Amino acid sequence: MVTFIPFGERPNRDGVLYTLSLLKRNKLIDDYVIVESSRVDLLADRIPVDRAYVVGEHLATYGIVEKLRPQSLLSLDAHTDLMHDYLDHGSWLAYALEDHYINRAVVLAPVLMIPTTDRTELWTRRVKIFPALLRSRKTRGKWRAYKNLQTTPLDEIMKDAKKYLGDEIYLTVDMDVLRPEYKIARFQHGELTLEELLTLLEGIKERFRIRAFDIAEVSDRVKRSRLGKKAILEVFNLLMG
Repeated sequence: MVTFIPFGERPNRDGVLYTLSLLKRNKLIDDYVIVESSRVDLLADRIPVDRAYVVGEHLATYGIVEKLRPQSLLSLDAHTDLMHDYLDHGSWLAYALEDHYINRAVVLAPVLMIPTTDRTELWTRRVKIFPALLRSRKTRGKWRAYKNLQTTPLDEIMKDAKKYLGDEIYLTVDMDVLRPEYKIARFQHGELTLEELLTLLEGIKERFRIRAFDIAEVSDRVKRSRLGKKAILEVFNLLMG
């Protein structure tokens, strides 16, 4: 079964429902349920234990992991979602770690990593970040580069991720990890092509047991995007296969 969660503002809600019709039209689903909620704190009680979820605002993943309580989570996202000021779509992963809904996490392919205001902290405990592009951080007074998709072989990153997370993961794929021309998400986009994203997902499938997954940050922009529709269909088909 597939659970559709039209959560968030109207563009996200409409995007999830459009994705449902797109997947049905392409005969990729037949058994599904729609779960409505205007509050993230109600989601865990309403959603079923499922293999696949399609959600609007990424904050909904916080409710899913509250329900499933996976040991490890791997996030493919243009953002780290590790801001630590208040619970929203930019901080859900920080709070899921803080609340111990998950024990460890890896964020793969972000391009936007730093806090946006002076009062915002970036959560750093029990999480590893592998950016899409070359990024550096200050460690013990010295600047050191993150292992990243631009300069580090994918096999090395996957090996490090598996060593840190273990064999089984919950996988969340924020579709804003794709470049702007895919026109799926509402805000800033990442640096990956669909081919690069599919290569990453194939590598993850080969190396991990995926307990469950979600496809997140789907907005109604996808209705007018040929590339966006193709991306959703191929990502969903790969993960369900």
